[in-house]
Amino acid sequence: MATKQDYPSSADETLVRMSQKGDLTAFEELVARHRDKIYARAFSMMRNEEEAMDLSQEAWVKSWQRLKQFQGQSSFVTWLTRIVINLCLDQLRKRKRQRVESIEEMDEEHGGVERQMPVVIVNPTERLERGELRQKIDRALGQLSYEHRTVLILHEFEEMEYKLIAKQMECSIGTVMSRLFYARRKMAILLAGIKTEK
Repeated sequence: MATKQDYPSSADETLVRMSQKGDLTAFEELVARHRDKIYARAFSMMRNEEEAMDLSQEAWVKSWQRLKQFQGQSSFVTWLTRIVINLCLDQLRKRKRQRVESIEEMDEEHGGVERQMPVVIVNPTERLERGELRQKIDRALGQLSYEHRTVLILHEFEEMEYKLIAKQMECSIGTVMSRLFYARRKMAILLAGIKTEK
């Protein structure tokens, strides 16, 4: 058994094994290590600090409750990210059911012009610091609709397959591909616009 001062230098896998045996201090170390990343993922989907905080905390509670089910096929942080994404998707679905007007329908009505626009290829990483770039991407993500933002996050950042995204979002694979196409194009246009701002 590691002494208290060994916790910060222990690998995630070691801390997970200790946590599975009921070691709360080991789990607290995992929380301290990854809470920012999990909160950031929740915020990127919810666009609301309070909801992101609630859902990331709920993800930690769920991960503690389900820790014995964690087999280590993926990294602990990947497994935890999946939990927070599922919680966010559930919350977004509830919110969507409560909303009468669909943003996506409006988007598709005006989609003709966008479809004819050339794809803007942006490579802002050359001239921007990573922190600045992250802020700009985050700002651009905030301007996408829930459907477009979610599909982009799941595919680009979480590297989920179309089939799995379709299942999670309760839509067809064709819809996922269409949303991803629009989301990428909008992000390219938004980032191109942001890049030229001084």
